[in-house]
Amino acid sequence: MQRILIVDDEDDIREFIGYNLRREGYDISTASNGKEAIEIACTTLPHLILLDMMMPVMDGRQACEAIRQIPELADTIIIFLSAVQEEQCQIDSYTAGADDYITKPVSMRVLCSRINAIMKRLKPATTSQCKIDTERRVVTTPQGEFTLPKKEFEIVELLLSNPDKVFTREEIFSRIWGGEVVVGDRTLDVHIRRLRRKLGDNTITTHKGIGFKIEV
Repeated sequence: MQRILIVDDEDDIREFIGYNLRREGYDISTASNGKEAIEIACTTLPHLILLDMMMPVMDGRQACEAIRQIPELADTIIIFLSAVQEEQCQIDSYTAGADDYITKPVSMRVLCSRINAIMKRLKPATTSQCKIDTERRVVTTPQGEFTLPKKEFEIVELLLSNPDKVFTREEIFSRIWGGEVVVGDRTLDVHIRRLRRKLGDNTITTHKGIGFKIEV
């Protein structure tokens, strides 16, 4: 499921847009300012961020610039949805790294249609054929080569050690972090989401109530 992060300081706007985009089949998360948006984006790794310009704590332009410095979010589409219509503000948003700028008010049908058209152009996830280089910590897939952080590489290496097996969360915790280390489910989920974003959404499948399996 494709993920969208909605960032706006008005609760009713977040709820209204989120409701309509969920009906379109997207996985929605929300944030009320730029700083919160960065934190949530690093966890959920959205495919698209819908970003307001004028917000407290950190405005949209600052958030866009910061997001563009995060490697895991390099391919994330950023669209400004703002009531600010000044030409210079729009130019500044593109300079900060935005992909598009939509001015409010906009009908929800038009907004959903534009987002659907953009999301359809994203490369579909493909089943992974992974090869690993343990010395360089590189994973090779049909999408290319990826140098992974230590824990992410160790998770892939473990899952590939027995591709037919569904590894339980407990087993992954024990093998990767060690039995003495207390690690929450959230930590593992973050690593899995980052790996899916890099290697393909269908590379690692979730088996509800059991754990994870790599598809090769």
